[in-house]
Amino acid sequence: MAEEMREPFIQQHHDHQGEENGKQRDNKERLWMVYLSTFVAVWGSFEFGTCAGYSSPTQAAITAELNLSLAEYSVFGSILTIGAMIGAITSGLIADFIGRKGALRTSAASCVTGWLAIYFAKGALALDIGRLATGYGMGVFSYVVPVFIAEIAPKNIRGALTTLNQLMITCGVSASFLIGTLMPWRELALSSLIPCAIMLVGLFFIPESPRWLAKIGKRKEFEGALQKLRGKEANISDEVAEIQDYIETLQKLPQARIWDLFQKRYLRSVTIGVGLMVCQQFGGINGIVFYLSQIFVSAGFPADVGTSIYAVLQIVVTALGASLIDRAGRRALLLVSATGLVLGCLLTGIAFYMKDHDLLLNAVPALTVTGILVYIGSFSVGMGAVPWVVMSEVFPINVKGVAGSLATLVNWFGSWVVSYTFNYLMSWSSSGTFIIYAVVNGLAIVFIAILVPETKGRTLEEIQAAINKS
Repeated sequence: MAEEMREPFIQQHHDHQGEENGKQRDNKERLWMVYLSTFVAVWGSFEFGTCAGYSSPTQAAITAELNLSLAEYSVFGSILTIGAMIGAITSGLIADFIGRKGALRTSAASCVTGWLAIYFAKGALALDIGRLATGYGMGVFSYVVPVFIAEIAPKNIRGALTTLNQLMITCGVSASFLIGTLMPWRELALSSLIPCAIMLVGLFFIPESPRWLAKIGKRKEFEGALQKLRGKEANISDEVAEIQDYIETLQKLPQARIWDLFQKRYLRSVTIGVGLMVCQQFGGINGIVFYLSQIFVSAGFPADVGTSIYAVLQIVVTALGASLIDRAGRRALLLVSATGLVLGCLLTGIAFYMKDHDLLLNAVPALTVTGILVYIGSFSVGMGAVPWVVMSEVFPINVKGVAGSLATLVNWFGSWVVSYTFNYLMSWSSSGTFIIYAVVNGLAIVFIAILVPETKGRTLEEIQAAINKS
């Protein structure tokens, strides 16, 4: 009797499981346009990486062929950040005025112009103009790519898809390093046109951000784009209503300007978005990465071995972070990441202290490499990608352009400050430099614990409601 009663229950359970699995399969099939759109957008992130990685493997060849001084090449390398800051200032305005796809096209066009200027360069001026143009493209990409992905993705996969931005940046940097050892510098510049070409072609086949279309009042195009992203058979009425209600509320507010960001209603969102960029950059990442070989040499470890391990570790751990962000959550990854950054800085600082005071010198190379790898791994799993994800989620859409520009500008300014001051700090005190970074990352833990909310599994509209209540 019990057996007879259990059989229908088991059958019902299997039917339910089959129905759930079928729904998951259908959902994946319906979301193919979201995946395609993300695939197209993240080629902008890959292009970002190729721009950042270009100057390191080409230094010797460019300076020899064009007879550049070290100072002239330093200008060529650093002017990228100046272009990125200009791109950051204008990125939000461009994305709001001509749309997310329009901003991606503008950025790609700037990079194409820059790479062609570098390819045909006969002297320092053309090189610098080209580098400035690619930097501008980087600055726009760094804002628009995560924002576009966040605005098209369903809430349950938004974090993982947005994190692909950082993964593709690391892949682009590693590709430049690898190809740069095999290919002349002019041809390497030409090869960097490929990601732009893929993205420019792909943009013809994907829809514009539905939220941006709703914001500018294109109701029919907004619903069409959302339907295309969710699948022909999907019921989008609830999502349409939620987005439309939110947009209508925002449209009652005046057009945001930079000083409006400091009003009470926006202050918490701006503090979170900009604060995370400060935590990301002033914790030392670009100083350490830009001068990684020098750090390894100073510690007595083979630079080529160290940088190769770094390149592989960065890609693997960034991919791990992407797979965890929608399960573990943004806040948890940030806290784990910042804790690891403190540990990595302390280990490296102790190693240099031991070197300076002739203590256990045989252990210095291994301890330095361990500290650097802990630092890079910790940064890659959270602090590298998650601030961009959170930034794309926490700003209300009516201030997203101006607030995103501010956050991106702060990020690039921090990048410039840290990379510019790193050598001066290291000449002052190698161990002291890493202790300073450890303190900054310790303060980042406090900032995240007190101010940064968990945003996983919430729509952008729900996130705004939660932030405004707190």
